[in-house]
Amino acid sequence: MTRITAAWLTGPAAHKVTKALEDAGHTALFVGGCVRNTLLNAPVTDLDLATDATPNAVLDLADATGIKAVPTGIDHGTVTLIHSETPIEVTTFRADVETDGRHAQVRFSTDVAEDARRRDFTMNALYCDARGTVVDPNGHGLADLAKRRVRFIGAAQDRVQEDYLRILRFFRFHAWYADPNGGLDADGLAACAGGIEGLAQISAERVGGEIKKLLAAPDPSVALGAMVQSGVLHAVLPGADDAAAARVAHLHDTPDAILRLAALGPEDGPVRLRLSRAESRRWESLRRAAADGQSARELGWRLGAEDARAALALRAALLGTPLPADMHVEVDAGAAAHFPVRSRDLMPDYQGAALGARLAELEAAWIASGLRATREVLLSQTRQ
Repeated sequence: MTRITAAWLTGPAAHKVTKALEDAGHTALFVGGCVRNTLLNAPVTDLDLATDATPNAVLDLADATGIKAVPTGIDHGTVTLIHSETPIEVTTFRADVETDGRHAQVRFSTDVAEDARRRDFTMNALYCDARGTVVDPNGHGLADLAKRRVRFIGAAQDRVQEDYLRILRFFRFHAWYADPNGGLDADGLAACAGGIEGLAQISAERVGGEIKKLLAAPDPSVALGAMVQSGVLHAVLPGADDAAAARVAHLHDTPDAILRLAALGPEDGPVRLRLSRAESRRWESLRRAAADGQSARELGWRLGAEDARAALALRAALLGTPLPADMHVEVDAGAAAHFPVRSRDLMPDYQGAALGARLAELEAAWIASGLRATREVLLSQTRQ
């Protein structure tokens, strides 16, 4: 018998919610990421709980026990319960009645085995009760997790056709949780390659969300390489070339999703993936800075230390060259630099447009000096 221990499991929210359900005679099983990540000694960010109680029964129990309840997805069986400022998504056991490649019509169930069969990967269909006892209804989740193997539940082709977003989740989960030397599951990879046309049903926002999560993994290069070979990457980012995975591999020390997206190459990446305005601006800034040849010191001044390092890393990835040995010193020096001349230093000799033009000339001279020229040196040029 496998048993887990974790602070979240013994915390006040988990205790309050599971006790309310169990005292009323219901099953209460945590499921998915919280169980998987605890078994992997990875951080847990969200708590999901599955139960045989109907959504209305969950709402009634919450009201009776003083737990705040939010009907976040009640038509699909989900109620979010909040206690001690900790949200727990409580979802009734479900079975799929009909699927269309993106959405499913479900019926509520009282059988955890039915609930487990409708999930995507074996490692995501692991449950545990309030005492930490792990339940593996499909019989493969624990073994696959121990081997860090991402496998679809049952027939991979069926799982993909139920929801084509699972194609991208397959690669994302491999990037985050799989053995990097184990390769991708052959049946899963074939099912993803065979379901490429179904990706057209997925919204740009959902595609973008999955790609950003994948690119934030410590080293997504193996998963990206498989996406290139299977044709999946070209389906969601047509402008990405076959060397995209190699460029991202060059950035293995920088788990920065927007930076890595800039390395993938498509010029319409921000639009195709519906990035936010802030993400799009950063993507454009990094691409522009990587291409224009500015020094590390100047980039530090223009972009700040963090984005200057990112731009230099992107430049190295695009060129296939190592980073400059003195990059950190130069970037930090630039980030700390301040253009030493102010408008009042040039007045009243310069006014209006002439003042702006002269400031620009002096700033260019200061940049050409490697941001080293002093105020006195620059003003002496003006006097001359």
